[in-house]
Amino acid sequence: MKRTYMMPSLGPSSYLSLFRPRVHALIIPPADRISTRPRPHDVFINHRGVDTKRNVAGLIYHHLASLRLRPFLDCYSMKPGDSLRHEIGEAILGCKVGVAVFSPRYCESVSCLRELALLLEAEKKMIPIFCDVKPSQLQIVDINGQFSGCSDEELLKFELALDEATGILGLSFDSSKGYDGGRLNFIS
Repeated sequence: MKRTYMMPSLGPSSYLSLFRPRVHALIIPPADRISTRPRPHDVFINHRGVDTKRNVAGLIYHHLASLRLRPFLDCYSMKPGDSLRHEIGEAILGCKVGVAVFSPRYCESVSCLRELALLLEAEKKMIPIFCDVKPSQLQIVDINGQFSGCSDEELLKFELALDEATGILGLSFDSSKGYDGGRLNFIS
């Protein structure tokens, strides 16, 4: 007895698909194994925005980015709606190196001092840059009551962090010379 097999009716594109190699389905790992977190930043740039964001801090950020490093500078690395403390804390804890850009008004900022203390507590390699200021000029002075919300313990942390950071061989920068003439020079 002769058997007859019927082929289903196929259009031209369907018929050709029978002869194409089959593509295997993508294997997607379970959701708990997928990392939605971006790669940590390589360098955290600690600075007083009003003094340095438009000169040395921006210069450092762009130079490091051109070297294919991942620097963190708040104005470039964060977006509206991000939690300042959370994003900055994560960036500090995830970075390999901290760059502290000290400026004449740096010590007036509780946020700058908190970031500096966290960088040093986390034992990150620190590179201080003294922009228009000498290490001996950096002092915590509560002129306008900006430290009124800080405990004595926190103020002591700030003092110790500042003392430790200014004792590290760093670089100096003269912002009056701008991008073109501004050079980083060793300072001890």
